Amino acid sequence: MRTTKFVLFALAILVSATSAKAAVLVTVDKSTQQMTVDVDGVRRWTWPVSTGLPGHDTPSGNYTAFRMEADHYSKEWDDAPMPHSIFFTYRGHAIHGSFAGHIGSPASHGCVRLAPENAAKLYALVEQQGLPNTKVVLTGDVNIAMAHRGGAAKERSAAGRPAVQRAYYPRAAQDSYYPGAYQQNTSYRPNRYGY
Repeated sequence: MRTTKFVLFALAILVSATSAKAAVLVTVDKSTQQMTVDVDGVRRWTWPVSTGLPGHDTPSGNYTAFRMEADHYSKEWDDAPMPHSIFFTYRGHAIHGSFAGHIGSPASHGCVRLAPENAAKLYALVEQQGLPNTKVVLTGDVNIAMAHRGGAAKERSAAGRPAVQRAYYPRAAQDSYYPGAYQQNTSYRPNRYGY
């Protein structure tokens, strides 16, 4: 009888060990506009991201992912597509794929944007490991990234390429003559289409 209990106990430990989920740590540095993904303390991916612009800053802090939607559309921003969304605040902040570009510099209204293929990889990992095992940590200062972006625009201008930034107009207006469609400055405000 004692041997049977020991065998059952050993089997229970073995089953629980094989079904255990890994700890996923997603760290976003707003200063460098970079995300790292660690699984059980081992670095798996490092990707560029786009966090919120000043005035729409992505909140700093430690969060646990709590909701996922593979095919989500923003209810607040003109039904903008947010593929492979992983929500980390109850105010609606999520990590998601983006087709709008600008990955690598602040451009969003508070979410963390990723290239669509990277968002799909992260989504699959979180789906496999579970939301309760996924921690999201946001650090840094978006103003540092904005200053870096302004310096990069000046460098491009000094190299003979104009530092032209898009204004707040739909893409069609930018592709044709439209007074004020382009501005000579380093500030950027995306329009409702994300351009």
